[in-house]
Amino acid sequence: MKIFLLTHEREIRRGTNTGAIAIKDANNIVERILWERINPNKDLVQLIENNEAVLLYSKEELSPTEASAEFSTTPLIASSAVSKDASKLRAKVISKVRIEAYENIIIIDSTWQEANKIFNQSTYLKNAPQFTLKTTNDSLYKLRANQPKGGLCTIECIIEVLKLKGQDKLAAELSLKFEEFNG
Repeated sequence: MKIFLLTHEREIRRGTNTGAIAIKDANNIVERILWERINPNKDLVQLIENNEAVLLYSKEELSPTEASAEFSTTPLIASSAVSKDASKLRAKVISKVRIEAYENIIIIDSTWQEANKIFNQSTYLKNAPQFTLKTTNDSLYKLRANQPKGGLCTIECIIEVLKLKGQDKLAAELSLKFEEFNG
């Protein structure tokens, strides 16, 4: 299993970046990739094109429910001339996916505002299956403001993904590291 943190360049310099915890302490499971709008990482693009990676992302406001995953089986059409019928069709083609089916998970590592920017400016991410992590837990992260309701920080997402993938021991270890970091 590999978790790719697609990281905004400003996020790397922030002392509040929780993705760094996982990079340091997750036994090489987590790898950081610097996001570049013009030059996307070729390996990441290929994984998406081959349906070998899932993007942990949701444009919708998250509501606290059981942990589940949803993704679209229809890629977005990269055109401003998409008909209303095509948009409706895509919205209806939603199915459940088991995260266990994917060995490569992509998480956008940045502020919520930057994550939306990265997603909106990266056509290849729009074509990735999207996994929405829904949890009954509110974020415990205290070091940044403007956390959306139901939204988790990067390390909390990684911990939840590890639990879903049966990596409970590593998830517990990262939880302890996060508690220390979070104060």
